[in-house]
Amino acid sequence: MAGMAQLLLIPDPRPLDQRLGRNFFRQAPRRPGVYLMKDARDNVIYVGKAKDLKQRLNNYRVANPDRMPRRHLRMVTEVQRIELQFCGTESAALEQEARLLRSLKPKFNRAGVWPGKTRFIAWRVREDHLELTVVETPGADWRRFGPMGSGAFHLQHTLSRLLWLALNPTRAFAELPAGWARGDFMEQTSINCGEAVGKVVAALEAFFWNEAAPFLLWLESQFAARTHPFDCQAVQAELEGLKEFGAKQKLKEQDRRQLALL
Repeated sequence: MAGMAQLLLIPDPRPLDQRLGRNFFRQAPRRPGVYLMKDARDNVIYVGKAKDLKQRLNNYRVANPDRMPRRHLRMVTEVQRIELQFCGTESAALEQEARLLRSLKPKFNRAGVWPGKTRFIAWRVREDHLELTVVETPGADWRRFGPMGSGAFHLQHTLSRLLWLALNPTRAFAELPAGWARGDFMEQTSINCGEAVGKVVAALEAFFWNEAAPFLLWLESQFAARTHPFDCQAVQAELEGLKEFGAKQKLKEQDRRQLALL
């Protein structure tokens, strides 16, 4: 029992307190941002983001081997300096973290969190057809939105299915072009819009750049007459994905406007 009591009296190591000083953590601001941990050679070895920098940084102060992952224990032994970059919002901090991870690839950030190649979802009109694709560098005759990550493929697939179904109201979900229902798409999709091609393109561009709601309402109006349970469920699932994307875009736009006012 005496030995156990003695162990309990031994404080947990605080290597970052010793190197950076307690005042560094006390003075850290309670605001969104990213933090770059650097070694003795000033190499960035870890990048993280936080809604509250002060709270997040405090998590690194106590290097208890029973509670901190070994990877982080090794990391804190190498950290000599922490650089802070402030952001207006948490989503802005997330975007900044992604940019830094992509360019720096710090050794203590797991490779799986590094963003992949940036991609654009692109579209163009050929006669009465709307063509949709995902590319890294759109051609001059393509309109584009991005850059995005791998989610651009999912968005292209969702838009292709919904637009095809909206423009073919008498066709069932199971009648989608070969492979579309299970996500097996060619690199470029083509949708026959007929005389509605101008209206469809205008609504699509408004969805990306202005306001998502009108495009979503138009789609829902096209599906109002569908009654088959499977079709209704499949269409609703696709629409929910688009609504989530539209909500995220609206939030990003609000963040940009807020930053512009700072």
